[in-house]
Amino acid sequence: MLSLSSKLSAILFKSKLLPFAICDSALKIGVVGVLGITGINIPVQAASTEPVGMSMNTDNPTADLQLISLNVDESTVDGKAVGVNDLDIEENTVDQTDDDIDALGDAAAVETVEADLTNIPDEVAQVSLNAISPETLKTFVAVVDLVRRQYIDPVNDEALFDNAMSGMLTKLDSHAEFLNAEAYENLRAFTEGDVGDVGLKAVYKPDEGYWVVTDIVDESPADKKGITIGDYIHQIGEFKIDGDRQSDDVEQLLNGIAGTQVDVTVSKAGRRKRVITLQRNNTHRQNIETRLVDGIAVIKLPAFQNNTREKILQSLTSLDAPVTGVLLDLRDNPGGVLTSAVKVASLFMSDTDVVQVKSRQSKLRTLSTQDTALLKPLPVVVLQNRYSASAAEVLASSLQTQQRATIVGEVSYGKGSVQSVIPLNDEQAVKLTVAHYLTAAGKKIDKIGVQPDIALSGNERTWEQQAIDILRPQVHSSGLHFVKKDNNYSMTDTAKDGL
Repeated sequence: MLSLSSKLSAILFKSKLLPFAICDSALKIGVVGVLGITGINIPVQAASTEPVGMSMNTDNPTADLQLISLNVDESTVDGKAVGVNDLDIEENTVDQTDDDIDALGDAAAVETVEADLTNIPDEVAQVSLNAISPETLKTFVAVVDLVRRQYIDPVNDEALFDNAMSGMLTKLDSHAEFLNAEAYENLRAFTEGDVGDVGLKAVYKPDEGYWVVTDIVDESPADKKGITIGDYIHQIGEFKIDGDRQSDDVEQLLNGIAGTQVDVTVSKAGRRKRVITLQRNNTHRQNIETRLVDGIAVIKLPAFQNNTREKILQSLTSLDAPVTGVLLDLRDNPGGVLTSAVKVASLFMSDTDVVQVKSRQSKLRTLSTQDTALLKPLPVVVLQNRYSASAAEVLASSLQTQQRATIVGEVSYGKGSVQSVIPLNDEQAVKLTVAHYLTAAGKKIDKIGVQPDIALSGNERTWEQQAIDILRPQVHSSGLHFVKKDNNYSMTDTAKDGL
């Protein structure tokens, strides 16, 4: 077991890795780019081997600085920053500093953390203002020590440091977060089909004027954080919830990409509010719903995952009937794997720009369609709502920019940032915003959203039929019949005059 000071040294050492080349990379074991919500598994340009994000800054006066241990023996921690490529991360690219950290002695108990922290070598004390000051380190250690000794309940050191790292990231950016082992595994599982929730249900009770928790899943994140049946929910993330919200709204705000987190403001009846951060670790499998309505394939995409393109083609094949048009329902879609959205766009367009990605220090990159545009002959309508976000907005904006589809519904969420998940070891990772994306035409999406071509009004339950009515006049053929042979998809043109 590491001492408190050893753990702090380890964390400070890991902070030296922050300047490494942040990437949006294909998932093997190392880096996952997210969304949340934007892009898990993000190869920003498949033909390139250059890093997408930040690279080592050789002009940084603290680049080669070794941080000393706060143990009384002043042992040093040594290691190397890990360069990460934007295409592929193998298992052996995870940093190897943990072995060095674990080898440190455990001589310093909490009470000995108050060693003379002013006795710091000049090469550490006299660094640029960008480096953390010794006084800040001393204050941090003092706060941790105070909590351990004075807090009303015993506190696990690991939990304290997890909370410290989580707080640092979430205060920096609402989309950034520290991923513990469970969240990290769930996030990786999301790319293959899992979605997550926090394990609670709530209904609006007009007589009380609040949304009230009616069900808690045992051992779920909500259960573990002490939320109980009867608690009031006042706010989810940045959205206040009241009687104007629908059940679908609340469910959508609580659910999302497995492994991500959401802040929920709750209270006991008559007591003060408290904000609880919940990770969506109550996971379950997700399916793409496809059905045929008067020859039009209505495809409900709840999120973008590695296999979404394949699942769409499977669902069209399972219809075993001609398809004359496609209604792509992206309502409540929070995003997901950015390259998945590009692959879905590639079903409808060929040789076409889809999205532009701009990171801190790299040139503007453009992601373009690939593979065969099997659905290119079919007219398309995209249905979106205020919760359509991130990769969903990438797809909608690309189809709109290229005049390939009619976008209907309401203005989308407006999340135009890209997150990468950067592994610290096999069980922990950091999700960090590393880039912004623009439409293929260079228009901003973040905090703006995608404007629909046709705004829909009235009860949202009627929107699907309204969208079908908009799509129907665009149908000019008896359609395509999709079949699968030898693991390859093909289509039969059922139109007499061709498509």
